[in-house]
Amino acid sequence: MFDAPLLSVAMVVALVVLLSIFFHFVPFFLWLSAKVSGVHISLIQLFLMRIRNVPPGIIVPSLIEAHKAGLRNITRDNLEAHYMTGGHVQRVVHALVSASKANIDLPFEKATAIDLAGRDVFEAVQTSVNPKVIDTPPVAAVAKNGIQLIAKARVTVRANIHQLVGGAGEDTILARVGEGIVSSIGSAVSHEEVLENPDSISKLVLRKGLDAGTAFEILSIDIADIDVGKNIGATLQMDQANADKNIAQAKAEERRAMAVATEQEMKAKAQEARAEVIQAEAEVPKALAQALRDGNMGFMDFYRLQNLKGDTAMRENFSKLGKDDIAEIIK
Repeated sequence: MFDAPLLSVAMVVALVVLLSIFFHFVPFFLWLSAKVSGVHISLIQLFLMRIRNVPPGIIVPSLIEAHKAGLRNITRDNLEAHYMTGGHVQRVVHALVSASKANIDLPFEKATAIDLAGRDVFEAVQTSVNPKVIDTPPVAAVAKNGIQLIAKARVTVRANIHQLVGGAGEDTILARVGEGIVSSIGSAVSHEEVLENPDSISKLVLRKGLDAGTAFEILSIDIADIDVGKNIGATLQMDQANADKNIAQAKAEERRAMAVATEQEMKAKAQEARAEVIQAEAEVPKALAQALRDGNMGFMDFYRLQNLKGDTAMRENFSKLGKDDIAEIIK
């Protein structure tokens, strides 16, 4: 026989386990909360949610929130279907309540589509009610006079609910605004003109309709800061001048190399000519001897030739003497 106290403890434990299982699969307190709030949902429906792996702790509070906000077109089946497709039920309901209070036309189907597209629908509604300010990174552009300007802009945008699905995001807005700033500064005659009227940039950029095809509506573009950068025109001119100088130096070096090569060639030709002269002079005695043997030259002719050579040699020697040597010879 079991001891009575032990049996009582076992019965209490079993009862607690059974109640825990019951309240897990049949969330009675959630049903009671929905009943008190005026939301009609049965315990069987809550039990079936557990069977379908849909958490009643998300669906029931969302239904209560929608009911209290006066959104009667949101049903349990809608919320369950959106949850099972991977959506954020609570975020969608928050967005629908905010849109209703702000008199923004946002159907349930549109809100779920925005949510399933990966966008924060609640943040989008908040941005539609309270416009958002986006700061652009520094944008560098060059005016026509070659002076670089670095501008920063603040873009005030409002979410376009109807363009959230398929519309471009903030990165596209920033890229288009940066392009507009570059175009506006680049069309200015001088940087002083831009510094005097920075609002001209905003007006020109706004006229281009940069928010077309995006999930936002641009309300205003304000130039927060403009700094003067480098003198790009002067830098480019200096670079061009250096390039021209290097080209001229290269051409001069080419001409010098050609002149050196020509000089070397002329020297080589002169050496060849001298060699030919020396070779010809070496043949003269042979020719004289042959002329004497053949009778083409007389002895007196040969004698006069020798005298001429001796006189020439004497004159060459005299030309090499200095003044002192000449004075010594005269003495």
